[in-house]
Amino acid sequence: MILLDTFEDTGDRTHRDFERLLQRIVWLMPNTYFVVTGRNRLQWAQASLEGQLDWTGPDAWPGLDTGTTAQTTHRSGGRQVLIGDFSREDCEDYLARRVSRDGRPLIDEPVRRIIAERSHGLPLYLDLSVMRYLELRRGGRQPHVADFNHDFPALIARTLSDLSTEERHVLRSVSLLSAFSVPLATEVAGMDHDAPALRLTERPFIRESASGTWPFHLHDLIRSAIRNADDASDDRWSNEDWRRAAERAFRALEAQWRQDLRRDRTVLVGCLQQGLALARDFDLDLDWLADAAFQYVEDSIWEPLTPPAARDAEHGGRSTAANALVETLSAIARRQHEHRERTVSRLSAVLASRLLPEDLVELATYYLAKAQRDLGLTDDSRRGMQRVAEAGGRLAFAAGRGLAHLSRLSGDFPAAVEAAGRLGWPGRHQRVLGDVWWVQGDIDRAAAAYLADRSEAEAHAVEGERAMVQAHLACAVAFTDPLRADDELDLADRLLSPLSLRSTELTAHIAALVRDAGLATDLPERAAVLLAEIGVSGASYAAAKLQLALCFHHAVLDAHNDLAVGIARLRELTQSGDYAYYVDIAHFMAGLPLPEQAARARWIDGEERTRERWRNIVIRRRRFLNTAR
Repeated sequence: MILLDTFEDTGDRTHRDFERLLQRIVWLMPNTYFVVTGRNRLQWAQASLEGQLDWTGPDAWPGLDTGTTAQTTHRSGGRQVLIGDFSREDCEDYLARRVSRDGRPLIDEPVRRIIAERSHGLPLYLDLSVMRYLELRRGGRQPHVADFNHDFPALIARTLSDLSTEERHVLRSVSLLSAFSVPLATEVAGMDHDAPALRLTERPFIRESASGTWPFHLHDLIRSAIRNADDASDDRWSNEDWRRAAERAFRALEAQWRQDLRRDRTVLVGCLQQGLALARDFDLDLDWLADAAFQYVEDSIWEPLTPPAARDAEHGGRSTAANALVETLSAIARRQHEHRERTVSRLSAVLASRLLPEDLVELATYYLAKAQRDLGLTDDSRRGMQRVAEAGGRLAFAAGRGLAHLSRLSGDFPAAVEAAGRLGWPGRHQRVLGDVWWVQGDIDRAAAAYLADRSEAEAHAVEGERAMVQAHLACAVAFTDPLRADDELDLADRLLSPLSLRSTELTAHIAALVRDAGLATDLPERAAVLLAEIGVSGASYAAAKLQLALCFHHAVLDAHNDLAVGIARLRELTQSGDYAYYVDIAHFMAGLPLPEQAARARWIDGEERTRERWRNIVIRRRRFLNTAR
């Protein structure tokens, strides 16, 4: 075995005469195991070096080929391991062996664990931590875990030691970003040529990934040290240098987002996450982040949106507008997976902080009102929706839709239809109409409205709306056509699978119960499981709709006792007055008279016509069951 250490000392990358000699030795000694170590990647697999070296390209050096870094290839057992690729187990094993007494590790297991965790696999950090451990022991005390919440300035000195001045400048600039491309790095550094950024990407502390918006990212530990540790180098940056670089990065991200004519969702989320972190850490005005935030919510997709952790405790709370916006967007997205009471609490706290600018106050107020509606807090929801609608901002049409929904909840269907006429596509008027028509028992009209909304969503490339209305369509047609409902549910599942729309997934699950009403003997058990999931979300409307689906099942089977229990439960769920007409529909399904104390909804075609439609839906399902048998 032959070790060629500090391979970067073979010379610069313009004149490769000595490197050519060493490469020839490696090539002509196939029975020897060579370990080549250095600060830079070996470039021998790059075909562009043909003529400078004797053997180049991926066929000659498959283990060094781009894309196979740190992996064993199918053609060769060789590999190129980057500094910092140690696994957690490797790190802890090294620390256990590095210093020992009587054959036992000197460093306690909890300390080894925290050092390994903070090292991110970087051997230099492990060595520096061991030296710190020994220094603390020489000072007369036993080191503890807290002693290693520490950034080493030596990491900066070692990392910068053989970089050119321009490369150092680019390195500090990209430490502001969690991911970057060569053009983005050049722009953030304020340079007019890409060469320093290109050279920097060849360094082993720069990682390359095929996934994500930007291909490169800086090793996490190196990035942390450059941002946070004391920098004693001659060309260290002042606070103003850092702020100017942050402002350049902020503007560069804005340009990347605004110039993306494809409206790529990953570009939006990537720019928003990095921009929020910069605005938070350097107390920048939100500026373009407000526009990006509205685009984020407009698509109704709800990917997790959490920027990197704050640099210090001072920026860890909601003390800046950027932190308030982070909390707002996080609460909006997480409402799909949290109880709505948690959403109300988080958004109420953001509004109470008064940190958001006025247009973003509108955003928080609207989604607070939506969560309140889901919890059955109708009066609070209506006040919030009215404030947003009257403000006439970017969510005015959405708030108008919210008010139309509130009219529908109370059973005032003519008012909901009238409101839908003023909404247009921005207010999703066809979805509002579909939600009105299906409760009238007019399933064909509801399906037509939902299909029209889906077409508009496709035309505007709004994936979240398309998936949402598809689930509503499946739920409506499930009452009258179980076979078609199969196809509609399959499409809903495909549209929902890449998204994070938990409430819409609940609608699709309810649709499956409606489709199977009268057919599945285990339907009550499935409904009980789904009801538990709904309870976690706090979506009261979903619990009432689920109970209506159960009543449909009992009405089809003519199970009088079960239907009576179902109607009683439905009455409990709607005692606030919201969705009280579900109790009426359950009576219509079974051909039962309404109780004297029943609240009368304002049906579009009158009570008798609506009763007839729902009774016919049950009769039609019974005929379907007889045919199926």
